[in-house]
Amino acid sequence: MRSVTYSMGVSLDGYIVGPDGDFNWTAPDEEVFRFWIDEIRGVDVHLLGRRLYETMLYWETADQDPTLDDSMREWTALWKPLPKVVFSTTLSTVQGHARLASGGLAEEIERLRGEPGEGEIAIGGATLAAEAAELDLIDEYRAVVYPVLVGGGIPFFPRRERRVDLELVETRTFGSGVVYLRHRVTRRASR
Repeated sequence: MRSVTYSMGVSLDGYIVGPDGDFNWTAPDEEVFRFWIDEIRGVDVHLLGRRLYETMLYWETADQDPTLDDSMREWTALWKPLPKVVFSTTLSTVQGHARLASGGLAEEIERLRGEPGEGEIAIGGATLAAEAAELDLIDEYRAVVYPVLVGGGIPFFPRRERRVDLELVETRTFGSGVVYLRHRVTRRASR
């Protein structure tokens, strides 16, 4: 069964976006950007909330930008054809290889898990990830932790009163001080 992963850049104090809506502190250097390129290679489908979908729209036409470097062209070549499912109550259409979710999050993930494929089902966006976490649908949390304290904003982890046990699977420290932490959710009973 395909794993559901939640991976995003996060401040050391636990936020993906600061209190002012800014996330420019997550701009990756070349080493971290190469990491993201390698990560996206393992994804079969990406689930996005509206805000992240709108942020990532740039990459649907970025290959037309003559100033892109080779890494950005490589990312675009991987991102553009990747199937995406967008969860939104306000959008009526989406672009590229995206479709609007036809059901709830649990139904979409169950359907996607039932399809053939070995790649991951990635979730992007804190609100969507919080819903998936509440439904116990996330198999791995992957935090790319930036050495910055932003003091508030949108949290990486949902705030709830339920314990989730995790097993550390992988770590990596980048030259810039960014640290990657990959944790698998440990469950007592299998699905």
